[in-house]
Amino acid sequence: MSLETQPTTDGVTRLLTNPRFELMPFDSFVDEVEYLPEGASIAVTTSPQLGLDATVERSEWASERGFDVIPHVAARYVRDEEHLTEVADRLVDAGVTDVFVPGGDREEPAGEFDSAYSLLARLDDLGYEFDEVGITGYPEGHDFLDEETLAESMARKEPYATYIVTQLCYDPEAVLSWVREIRDRGVRLPVEVGIPGVMNYQRLLQISRKVGVGDSVKFLRKTTGVLSFVRQLVGSRGKYRPDGLVDGLGPHADDPDYDIRGVHVYTFNQTADTESWRRGRLDE
Repeated sequence: MSLETQPTTDGVTRLLTNPRFELMPFDSFVDEVEYLPEGASIAVTTSPQLGLDATVERSEWASERGFDVIPHVAARYVRDEEHLTEVADRLVDAGVTDVFVPGGDREEPAGEFDSAYSLLARLDDLGYEFDEVGITGYPEGHDFLDEETLAESMARKEPYATYIVTQLCYDPEAVLSWVREIRDRGVRLPVEVGIPGVMNYQRLLQISRKVGVGDSVKFLRKTTGVLSFVRQLVGSRGKYRPDGLVDGLGPHADDPDYDIRGVHVYTFNQTADTESWRRGRLDE
């Protein structure tokens, strides 16, 4: 694998040409979609407040309007096999061909599915065959699971999956190092790198701490030192832009050993600024 670190325009262009935009199924969903390109790929999360039914409803709505929809079917939000069958049937009827299956962030599962693996195995037993199935990757580890447990979990899920989406991360080398590690373990699934969209720094840092990417928060500060971090914050008018992240990933975008399929943009329903930034980078 090449360890080149200089950004390449072609690599960045490939990463940003057809990204996946993640949105939450809140009331703002309909308005936020208006800022996205026609036919864009939209990943719809499962909300702790609204549950899985809202994910399915938003997915149906967006699919009807020509978007390529990837609903999150979070295992711990599925009550039982009947509920899973209902959800899967609705998604199939809506023309959904790609689903993302995380464990879900409920402390207690809603029913019998306590992990992504258990739900993936049951989907397979029930005969559902989506063209694409995504699972989660953790470049900076997990708050409650050690590295050995995460590796064992991925090995169990891999036969049911066709790609991996990484959790939010700001450090390109952390992502690349993690990809090298899973390749060394024999994992060959393509990777979609999760990147933050354009957002107010304060809100982004709050979200980052909540979802457990503390090392990435530290990375934002240590890259040029605390003083430069403050200057960057002021100079950017308080908004984070993922330029450094995509520039760091760009040189490896076409490296088959890394097999980075694209980027998964965590928009947190702030699509206008993110899409403006993306178009600006593509016009460079």
